[in-house]
Amino acid sequence: MASSNLCITVRLGDRSYEVLIGAGLIDHLGTLLRQARLDGAVALITDDRVESLYGPRVISALSEAGFKASVHIVPHGEPSKSFSAAERLCESLCRAGVDRASVVVALGGGVVGDLAGFVASIFARGIRYVQIPTTVMAQVDSSVGGKTAVNLKSGKNLVGTFHQPSLVVIDLETLTTLGGREKNEGFAEVIKYGVIADRALLDDLRPAFEHRFSEFIQRCVAIKAEIVASDEEERTGRRALLNFGHTLWHAIESAAGYGRLLHGEAISLGMRAASWLSVRNAALPASDHEKLVHLLQEFDLPVVLPPDLDSQDIMERVFADKKFRTGQIRFVLTSGFGSAFVSEKITRADLESALESLRESPM
Repeated sequence: MASSNLCITVRLGDRSYEVLIGAGLIDHLGTLLRQARLDGAVALITDDRVESLYGPRVISALSEAGFKASVHIVPHGEPSKSFSAAERLCESLCRAGVDRASVVVALGGGVVGDLAGFVASIFARGIRYVQIPTTVMAQVDSSVGGKTAVNLKSGKNLVGTFHQPSLVVIDLETLTTLGGREKNEGFAEVIKYGVIADRALLDDLRPAFEHRFSEFIQRCVAIKAEIVASDEEERTGRRALLNFGHTLWHAIESAAGYGRLLHGEAISLGMRAASWLSVRNAALPASDHEKLVHLLQEFDLPVVLPPDLDSQDIMERVFADKKFRTGQIRFVLTSGFGSAFVSEKITRADLESALESLRESPM
């Protein structure tokens, strides 16, 4: 393993864990698990696409280190984040002889990571798991922090747990098999981190960003690790800053039908709306709002709401979201890129206006 590999620690006391970033790490997975003092049988949970790309390499690396491993495959896509898929995986784990001493390894994007983490949190009342994220979106955000979830018909991520992984292994080589659309959608989350914590990210994304994946991922993971360590279960409001652009995102993605808009594409729309509200309610300079919109467009991310989506349907889904406490709107705004805050002064009328602003093409 190259000495250039990076390591970031998520500091949570006796549940602290490392996030490893480097190229070719999955070929050393067994060794990495041993170094993290993880033993027992391994249950590899992945989807049908990722398994064909990386499954054999992962199993080989585990076997070389003496691990007994079973493979559990779900269909690719958002529909797999469901109770029925979780139940099928639990039954499959039982048939494979997985027990409380075993380790789940989640190999894939955000859907696999959320689903496998949820299964690990409930199987045998909770077993250890490792995240191996294979998309930009999962590497910079969803694989770190311990949020697991499945979807309901009523909305996205409405049932889940806080269950921290024991290790996160980010192999940069897995990004080489992403399509352009899938790669670009991940940069919606990178842009989010620039807005809430690291303004320089927004400037640094432009020049030769393809050669700086490792740096961008490291910066985003470091930001999230610090926020999670300070507010693991979103009790103080600090972790809520990670929801910039996400309040409308969940509702838009749900209204569009899961799979039509990628995760980051819906976040792009949500961030344009949040930035629009920030101009009107938090004194964000209009020039910053325009900069954000232009940056989203540079990554071919949508900034205009599909015309067939009904505003009333979206608003109904907004208020089914778990982010609202006793019906109160808690919305993340920014008064200047590089920082953000949670506002409780945004009204339903404000949200409706922001939603309608997404129907207009930017100047």
